[in-house]
Amino acid sequence: MPTIDLYRNVHLGQRRRLLGLAVELGRADAARPGRVAALAGECLAMTRELREHADHEDAFIHPLLRERAPEAADALEAEHLRLDASLAALDRRARSLPQAGDPALPEAQHALYLALNELISAYLAHLHAEETVAMPALRDRCEESELAGVLRDFHASRAPEAAVADLRQMLPALPPAVRADIVRGLPAEGPGGGSMPAAVGAGLTREQYARLLEDLGIPESHAVRAAAGPGAPVHQNSGALGR
Repeated sequence: MPTIDLYRNVHLGQRRRLLGLAVELGRADAARPGRVAALAGECLAMTRELREHADHEDAFIHPLLRERAPEAADALEAEHLRLDASLAALDRRARSLPQAGDPALPEAQHALYLALNELISAYLAHLHAEETVAMPALRDRCEESELAGVLRDFHASRAPEAAVADLRQMLPALPPAVRADIVRGLPAEGPGGGSMPAAVGAGLTREQYARLLEDLGIPESHAVRAAAGPGAPVHQNSGALGR
């Protein structure tokens, strides 16, 4: 039976970002309206990202799922339709928040928080369905080479800069061994000529990045800590990826 999982890693990244956004929005200080407005903007960015993710699934995964497991494909299409309503509701709340005056801002912020959590509730159920219904069906009815082809076609469709941005969002949510395996499979040089570990590791904490370098066999003496403050990533200035 195939071992490739088309959903796991990207879903780990999505859960991290969705839940982290809910925490930040819930505790944001309404006395700092600029911060609350910025979080509303992050909600809009998140809905764009989730729609793009659905488009990718429709283009690269669901044709194979439709062919081999049409009942699972039907279930996921129904899930996507339900999610559309939650995404639209969150967009409306996020767009209206900047118009709320000071007295109304705390309630507008909480309404946005509730809309975000409504989406999260629906989206977590959707991720669970993909991982426990769609992926087992694909593994049961497809060859490893077919699932590898799905990943290959998707990766070929992404511009190098977009692929790096994808990994910056995903890698912080992954276990160290999985993170290192992914980076080992990348070119040593990132877009623009810098090192790939530094490029994709920009979203990692100092500790996570140091562990990545260790797992890749890159001496810490080759790494320079970023000057962005506590928790910022460190950046490699030389050395190639271990293969």
